[in-house]
Amino acid sequence: MNSPSDADRLPASDGTPSCDAHWRADIASLVFPVPEHRAICAVHRGAFRTLLGTDPTVDACLVHFRRFEPTFKAAARAKIERKRIPLGTNLHLTSRDITRKLLEADQIECGERP
Repeated sequence: MNSPSDADRLPASDGTPSCDAHWRADIASLVFPVPEHRAICAVHRGAFRTLLGTDPTVDACLVHFRRFEPTFKAAARAKIERKRIPLGTNLHLTSRDITRKLLEADQIECGERP
């Protein structure tokens, strides 16, 4: 697989994730599997700094991810599609990628179409 997770736990050969979201200190990022893409998605601490409006702790990043996990996963799928990222290629999300999906979800909840 490609960076950022070559040294990390990877999805099992049968396609099921062998890990859940966790912190990678070596790249200062939260990483989570994208099993349907057979890849790993990373979100750098800087993206969380923008999303949270403060210099976040590792725990704060993990809590924020858990709170909005469906949004993070939707943002990963959207970026894969938008950028035509090849199957098995790892990716990263920016705060813009995540905010785009958060705003979309808020619009849908309020009865608007994205």
